Amino acid sequence: MRASFLPAIYFEGVGLAGGISMLLPPQHVDAAIADRVLDRLDGLIITGGRDVDPGAYGQDPHPATDEANEDNRLRDAWEFELLKGAIRRGLPVLGICRGAQVLNVALGGTLHQHLPEVVGHSEHQKGNAVFSTSSIRTVPETRLASLIGESSNAQCYHHQAIDRLGDGLIVSARDADGVIEAVEFPGDRFLLAVQWHPEETLDDLRLFAALVEAAEAYSREKVTV
Repeated sequence: MRASFLPAIYFEGVGLAGGISMLLPPQHVDAAIADRVLDRLDGLIITGGRDVDPGAYGQDPHPATDEANEDNRLRDAWEFELLKGAIRRGLPVLGICRGAQVLNVALGGTLHQHLPEVVGHSEHQKGNAVFSTSSIRTVPETRLASLIGESSNAQCYHHQAIDRLGDGLIVSARDADGVIEAVEFPGDRFLLAVQWHPEETLDDLRLFAALVEAAEAYSREKVTV
């Protein structure tokens, strides 16, 4: 049976940080539909999931890349449109794992389709839903550095990663292999995406709390406009 669902740990993180979650199942979309959805939101999270269709960034699929079937392409298109609309209106955005990759592609960037061929090992995705712990180092004077400090342990499960940056993005963290582990928009707008899974360690709510705080500020601005 076809279904749309999300692991509960994502919205548990939002709830523990003081936010209220609304799940957005993939569906056929255009800019007007995306805007109607975004009118009702104060923040947006793009979560983990299957690989982005390489055709979206002008590449043929690698043998290790997930097959781009109709459902996958539907989700890609849905999230691309939501992100573009969110960026237009300054809606706070947090991308997680696939979410970082979707954001990068939506802004014209590309991906490494199979990271083991780039770094020479498969520690970023061990398989069988076993997360690995990577040490990441943030870039000084970025939003991410202000939130989590100079370094942090990250729960990783990805065989792809950002290659060429999308328009307007800057790198805000890398791991020991030099892999891009976080990107963001510079300046005051909250648009931050991490390659790791912060929802896997809910004893550290800093990223969820930062999004909820930005969403509260965005909500107040909507009321006063």
